[in-house]
Amino acid sequence: MAYLRKKSMEFLKSFEVPSKNPSEDAQRRWRDAVGTLVKNRRRRFRMVPDLDKRSQAETQRRKIQEKLRVALYVQKAALQFIDAARRTAEQHPLPELARQCGFSISAEELASVVRGHDGKSLRHHKGVDGVARKVNVSLSTGVKADDAGVRAEVYGSNTYAEKPARTFWMFLWDASQDMTLMLLALCAVVSVVIGVATEGWPGGVSDGAGIMLTIALVVAITAASDYKQSLQFRDLDKEKKKIDIQVTRDGLRQKVSIYDIVVGDVVHLSIGDQVPADGLFIDGYSFFVDESSLSGESEPVHVSANNRFLLGGTKVQDGSARMLVTAVGMRTEWGNLMETLSQGGEDETPLQVKLNGVATIIGKIGLAFAVLTFTVLMARFLLAKANANALLVWGMEDALSVLNFFAVAVTIIVVAVPEGLPLAVTLSLAFAMKKLMQERALVRHLSACETMGSASCICTDKTGTLTTNHMVVEKVWLAGAATTVSTAKGFEELVTASALSSEGFTKVLLEGVFHCSGSEVVRGKDGRTSIMGTPTETALLEFGLGVEKRTGVDHGAAATKHRVEPFNSVKKTMGVVIASPSAGGRPRAFLKGASEVVLRKCSAVVNDRHGGVETLTEKNAKRVAGAIDAFACEALRTLCLAYQDVPVGAENAAEIPGEGYTLLAVFGIKDPLRPGVREAVRTCHAAGINVRMVTGDNINTAKAIARECGILTEDGVAIEGPEFRQMSPDQMREVIPKIQLMARSLPLDKHTLVTNLRGMFGEVVAVTGDGTNDAPALHEADIGLAMGIAGTEVAKENADVIIMDDNFSTIINVAKWGRSVYINIQKFVQFQLTVNVVALIVNFVSASFTGSAPLTIVQLLWVNLIMDTLGALALATEPPSDAMMRRPPVGRGDNFITKVMWRNIVGQSIYQLLILGVLLFRGKALFHMDAGADELLNTFVFNTFVFCQVFNEVNSREMEKVNVFSGVFSSWVFSAVVGATVAFQAVLVELLGTFAGTVHLSGRLWLMSVLIGSVSLPVGALLKCIPVGSGDGASSDRHDGYQPIPTGPSAV
Repeated sequence: MAYLRKKSMEFLKSFEVPSKNPSEDAQRRWRDAVGTLVKNRRRRFRMVPDLDKRSQAETQRRKIQEKLRVALYVQKAALQFIDAARRTAEQHPLPELARQCGFSISAEELASVVRGHDGKSLRHHKGVDGVARKVNVSLSTGVKADDAGVRAEVYGSNTYAEKPARTFWMFLWDASQDMTLMLLALCAVVSVVIGVATEGWPGGVSDGAGIMLTIALVVAITAASDYKQSLQFRDLDKEKKKIDIQVTRDGLRQKVSIYDIVVGDVVHLSIGDQVPADGLFIDGYSFFVDESSLSGESEPVHVSANNRFLLGGTKVQDGSARMLVTAVGMRTEWGNLMETLSQGGEDETPLQVKLNGVATIIGKIGLAFAVLTFTVLMARFLLAKANANALLVWGMEDALSVLNFFAVAVTIIVVAVPEGLPLAVTLSLAFAMKKLMQERALVRHLSACETMGSASCICTDKTGTLTTNHMVVEKVWLAGAATTVSTAKGFEELVTASALSSEGFTKVLLEGVFHCSGSEVVRGKDGRTSIMGTPTETALLEFGLGVEKRTGVDHGAAATKHRVEPFNSVKKTMGVVIASPSAGGRPRAFLKGASEVVLRKCSAVVNDRHGGVETLTEKNAKRVAGAIDAFACEALRTLCLAYQDVPVGAENAAEIPGEGYTLLAVFGIKDPLRPGVREAVRTCHAAGINVRMVTGDNINTAKAIARECGILTEDGVAIEGPEFRQMSPDQMREVIPKIQLMARSLPLDKHTLVTNLRGMFGEVVAVTGDGTNDAPALHEADIGLAMGIAGTEVAKENADVIIMDDNFSTIINVAKWGRSVYINIQKFVQFQLTVNVVALIVNFVSASFTGSAPLTIVQLLWVNLIMDTLGALALATEPPSDAMMRRPPVGRGDNFITKVMWRNIVGQSIYQLLILGVLLFRGKALFHMDAGADELLNTFVFNTFVFCQVFNEVNSREMEKVNVFSGVFSSWVFSAVVGATVAFQAVLVELLGTFAGTVHLSGRLWLMSVLIGSVSLPVGALLKCIPVGSGDGASSDRHDGYQPIPTGPSAV
């Protein structure tokens, strides 16, 4: 046994793949290890990527990228290279429909301008303004909403060619490609032919017809289950592709779906956005685009008035801009590339691969048993003929007997090769993903749902995840005094008794608030004013609107912006240079951002209510820093706003001034803790999941929030990013396990923390992120969690799960469902292996001693359906319980089939084998049956065997707890499957006896079948009182202090 176990472990090493970005070698290794012992390759590998197709798609994608690289970087050659086949003598005739609708340029000509980066053609069309006139759109008011449909008809819609969805009939065809079912169908046909020849019609048809009807039932149920899964995945795919983008239509800025974009739309782009279509740069600031997804070049491209071409599918790396859409859908290069992106399917999950390995080992054992059973049956048959001196005399009945032996052997393979194991993972994941979608979590990658169940650490942002992200300015520090402005009374005091009583100071402050902002005040169709932008800037603009309303001072909306440096998480500031109305149109720079960063760049401060300025001495700096710390200790986010006058002629300098600013104000912004966060953090700790807050905020603000939600404890470490960055690897190794809070961190710090948690400590790490610069950490983590509301498209694309409501509590639901998937598959494997063991041994032993198998082909096929498709439906779709979050996560190195599972499998198998053995050899005597009542006994054995599986299915709901009925009615699928199994068993025995090889059972025998089967429940309870070791998994000695849950009576 030790030798077999060692060989099995060595074999299963081929079935180990990482949860993210597995290498092609690892993927091919396990496929080769599976070999040819696969009943239905089409179905078993349906959710596994086709590596050959993927390789072909990759080659095609590289060709397109190479073509685009030429177009982007060798433009003159590109004009002949890329469009030679498309152009006809430089002419693109204008379709009649376009002319009737008021357009004066064709879709092909318009698309070719951007696709070929054709500056000459753009100049020919009089630049962006000329193109706008030809597509009949105003760059200031945008497309008229009523014209969108006409534009889509003339220039096309922003959709891409997709493979048609698979129909139910395709799944039916896949399910019918099972090699063993085909062999059985062939046997059934031969059986019908021989049966009619020997017994006539209709008596000779029953055996073969029964097999064929059962095969049809198996195929139909299997196909229906697979088709339902495909519908769930199709719905999830639609959700994944939903991207909203900001456009100007009817003069109003609004959000529309990326698929509703039309030619002529004026699109607003900012950091992290995906460019939704091909287009031309209208205006913008510091605008850089990452074109690597198209060209393969990693260097960002600066898009400006000198290079106006924007390609769909690229990502905004920095800055902001407006774009005029010129080509959509399949007329863009991104549209052509999209056809290759989905080729080959999504990567298989580690659990799918592991279970393919388990299925392969069991399949080999089953094949050996099938061969042995056929050999024993044939040997006994030939021996009997030899004893009767009829070895050379063969008739139709003899041929039918041999055919039946062969069919029994094939059916044993059907039962023994558990094709349903890896497919049960897909079923469970599809169910979990659908439920998570309802709970506001969109799973982008299958493996993430599975891996999240093993998460031992969550590195979470603060803003918007732990807090509500509904921000308001709570306090403001102006001219040496702090005022609470969240109440009407406080706001009035600020306006009348502070520096805001000075009109000159108020103008400067309002210019800074409104112009040094990436957000915008817009007026809706109903005339109401709203703000489009980030919650932080929304809070500041709402404050500015309040000041304008109360003071009557205008912020000078028409001021020209000379230069803008948008906010990003590395600089932690935003800067702008404007022609200041309050300075007579002279250039003035404003700087806004993290308090200590802005304060370091200031050399003066507004010091009195009249707007007077004095030098920022050490004493004044300490006074400002004290105000910042006071705000932060009240859990307020702090921002500083500063300004300086710029010399005339220097406004167009390459960079905004880096020092010499005058401090205007310090804002304290309130962002309340989300309801339920404290409970969610407590749940994480009970589940053995460490929660670490990683934020760019001030450390005092972060500490206050972390303590409030229970993340920061007395023995925990709070550290700042700059300090963490300076540590050596040895210092990091010592401090990382204690870190509960990292403040003032850069995205690189988050990436370093995640890398070390995974590499040094073997943690399974989940990371939240929303910004473009969070992409490396999201990609590096075992599970990347992007925010659905605050998250950029770049962050979402690099994430495994999108948290649609940005709520930390939703992350806990993902972890709970992840654990549910893992445990549900363990339950199903335990149940299926028990059926495998019993069915194999009963048939083999019976064939050896009696010369016939007690379970007929139809009966074995029914048992296979119970333990495969129906078993997976019942056990793999159970909802999670709160108890799952009161146990530690599964470690990276833990065995999937645990000692607890082996205990249950072996114990239940021994009970069932003993009972069925007694019934087979002593059943007639025990139940006073006639000596020739073989059919009655076999029917009784079959019925008892099925009820043993039904009650063992109930037993498998809990692997370690005695109470297996807890929450049984909360899973209607489980109840429905068990009820349907019992009902169909009654029909099979009592009404379909001719086809199933059964006879009528009396009420007494039915009762005995149920009672014997129900003994599985107390047997299961007794087994669970037998303690087993924790195994040799990696989680037996965890550095986080958690131990595996106990087994035995204490777990009851």
